[in-house]
Amino acid sequence: MSETASHPSAPPSSRRERIAALLQKELSPTQLEIHDDSARHAHHAGAKALGGGGETHFNIAITSARFDGLNRVARHRLINDLLGGEFSSGLHALSLVLHGEQTP
Repeated sequence: MSETASHPSAPPSSRRERIAALLQKELSPTQLEIHDDSARHAHHAGAKALGGGGETHFNIAITSARFDGLNRVARHRLINDLLGGEFSSGLHALSLVLHGEQTP
């Protein structure tokens, strides 16, 4: 797995760390990759309106048994629902690649 916590007992401090911790807890993924893509979007009006501090755009790839039996829309809704708090505090956009253990 490519995502690891910097210190297991320390609370997540960055948005990336909070997202990783939440997805680990809720999905028990066998694969979790999170890449901050905010720098590519810093010139966009939405990023500027959020203060240009970064951590607004992420590419996330997850493989989890939790996605088995769910179609693509349901998988995306699940992630958006899980990250609702982040969206309300400055997360602007996600690019998601979501696979089940048994169903791609």
